[in-house]
Amino acid sequence: MTKTLFNTIYEGYAYSYPHKHSYRTLTPQNLRSLWQEEKKDALFLYIHLPFCEMRCGFCNLFTIANPRANMVDAYLETLDREAAAIKEQIGPEGFGQMAVGGGTPTFLDLPQMEKLFSIIHQLGCNPGDIPASFEMSPATITKEKLHLLYTQGIDRVSVGIQSFLEQEAHALGRPQKNKEVYAALDLLKSYPFETVNVDLIYGAYGQTLSSWLYSLQEVIRYDVREVFIYPLYVRPLTGINRMDHAEEDSRFMFYREAKQLLISAGYKQISMRMFQKKDPAPQRYTRSYSCQEDGMIGLGAGARSYTQSVHYSSEYAVARQHIRSIIEKYIARPDFNHVDYGIMLNKEEQQRRFIIKSILHGDGLDLRRYNDLFGRHAWLEYPLLQELTADGLAWLEGDLLRLTSTGVDYSDAIGPSLYSTSVKQLINEFELQ
Repeated sequence: MTKTLFNTIYEGYAYSYPHKHSYRTLTPQNLRSLWQEEKKDALFLYIHLPFCEMRCGFCNLFTIANPRANMVDAYLETLDREAAAIKEQIGPEGFGQMAVGGGTPTFLDLPQMEKLFSIIHQLGCNPGDIPASFEMSPATITKEKLHLLYTQGIDRVSVGIQSFLEQEAHALGRPQKNKEVYAALDLLKSYPFETVNVDLIYGAYGQTLSSWLYSLQEVIRYDVREVFIYPLYVRPLTGINRMDHAEEDSRFMFYREAKQLLISAGYKQISMRMFQKKDPAPQRYTRSYSCQEDGMIGLGAGARSYTQSVHYSSEYAVARQHIRSIIEKYIARPDFNHVDYGIMLNKEEQQRRFIIKSILHGDGLDLRRYNDLFGRHAWLEYPLLQELTADGLAWLEGDLLRLTSTGVDYSDAIGPSLYSTSVKQLINEFELQ
């Protein structure tokens, strides 16, 4: 039945809208003016550390491996200057969520991580008061770093493992050792973080259903609260892209088996990629962030910031030499008082973003709230929503439209199908460096 709606299941991961490949050079805009009319009491603070100890073969993130020794310190000094400019120009009133990503933030040594948290506090953000996440890799986890994260109030730590089989990890361009992986997990479990997340990838070269299920069973055995399962996407300019392996695409079968196994083990599916233990983590937060309505402040090269009508960032690249050049330009930047790269969102794009960010998550699309915000009827304006319902991929209960279990399986087709024609054209025309 779904073949009438979609040509492929794995069209693309719609984790944000508009996609970063739709960003272009903008006429410079004053930062203070850009945020003047924005709601600023429950912002998302994202800090990007574009450094890793190795570059995985599947990675298309804005990061470089083993940078020069002085580059990380210079980058942190620039983060400090950027945070000061944001505090002065934007004047955040409160933060509702925080994440530190990359790259691998725990690539930083302990004094550098302490410097990072001083920058966070300088901006008026207290990680202990809000959901606060920190990304890491097995090779960079130490007792001292975890102690710092815990005492600073980080409640969610996310470790990218991808596979518990060394041969599979190597096929992904990730030369990690299982001894390192298990030692890292044992250390993580010895700290009382509310959420430990593990990332896994399916669709790797040479991966079998049996080997995929083995990795899942190892995660279940460690009883982590959260699991993200990512389909392997072969992207331009990455190491995997240069590996000429023609295999039958088994990703959907692997995904369905993983879903069944995780649910049977007591996990609840939140999205196509995210599974959580059914017992909720303690809620110690007083402020709530809404990804559909609240803004995001991004610190660092490669970090994106969102207002209602403008999304902006530094330029984006994948190749090492271009990433290094953008980081150097960021470090040399004299001030952070204007925005000159991103995309302007007209009312239609704001509507599409609200729908995409809502329907691909377990909470669903609140049609009444949509009408309150935009004065329009999403159900009538976007016929695809009716088609999803008719095809058994979504269900309507009152004013709430949610994907069915099968609909969640088709998230990577549903999200891109809601992109506007103009954004699709910008993405297609984007020249990746």
